[in-house]
Amino acid sequence: MSRAATTRDRSRGAPPEARRPDRSPRRRRPLDPRRRLAVRIGLALTAVVAAVWVVWGSPLLAVDAVRVDGAGSLTADQVRAAAGIADGTPLLRVDVDAAAARVAQLPQVASVQVTRGWPQTVVVTVQERVAVAVVERAGTRSLVDADGVLFDTVTGAPPAGAVPLEVADPGPDDEATRAGLAALVELPRDVRGQLASVTARSANDVTLTLTDGTTVLWGTAEESGEKADVLVALLGQIASGALEPAATIDVSAPSAVVLR
Repeated sequence: MSRAATTRDRSRGAPPEARRPDRSPRRRRPLDPRRRLAVRIGLALTAVVAAVWVVWGSPLLAVDAVRVDGAGSLTADQVRAAAGIADGTPLLRVDVDAAAARVAQLPQVASVQVTRGWPQTVVVTVQERVAVAVVERAGTRSLVDADGVLFDTVTGAPPAGAVPLEVADPGPDDEATRAGLAALVELPRDVRGQLASVTARSANDVTLTLTDGTTVLWGTAEESGEKADVLVALLGQIASGALEPAATIDVSAPSAVVLR
C-alpha cells in the first residue's frame, strides 16, 4: 500500500476535532495594571514637557514686537529702549513689572503699564506728564506737571497751557509750588491762556498776572475752585463791558471780591 493511502486511512480514522485546523483567535494576555499606569504617566509627562517647552522656551511664543501706546513727547524707540525687552525672549519669561519700573524712571512718564499680548507681543502703555507750568532755576527752564514734578527742560517757547511760575524752590514738596499750581489747575484753559505769569512767594501769597497787566491777588490754595469761578465770571463781565477794567482783582476771599 502506498504512503499516501496510508495517510488517508489514518486521517479517516481520527476524530473530527483532530482533523480540523485550529482557527480560533489567540487570546491576548491582559496588560498588567501597573504597566498600564506607567504608560499613562509617561504620556502625561511627555505632554507636560512639550507644553512647558512651547510656552517657556519655544520661539512660537517669543517676543516678536514691543508696541508702545500713549507716547507723545517721548518716541516709541525711547520707551522700548527703557523697557529693555529683547526680541526672541519667551513671552512668559518677560518680567513685566521690571520693564514697567524701568520705563517709569523716564522723567516724562507719569504712569506705565506693561502687559503681554499673546502670542508674540508686549504692550507698553504710558501716560505722560502734562505741563501746566514752566519754572526757571539756575538758568534752566523746566516743565512742571500738576503734582509739581519737574520732568523736562525747554529752551524755546513752552507748550501751550504751560504758564511761567515764579517760585523760590520749585518741586512737589514745596508748599509755595503746590499753592501756585492749585490756582493754575482750577482755571479753565482759555483763562490760563490769558496769564502772563504766576508768582508764589509763599503758600499764602499767590499772585496771577494777566497778559494785559492786570494783577489778580489769589492768596492761599484754599477755596481755589471758588476763586477760579469768581475770576472767570469777573473776566467775562469785564470783556462784555458790564464791568470797568481794574488794575487789581482781589479774589483771596471769594465771597468778598475787591476790584481796584
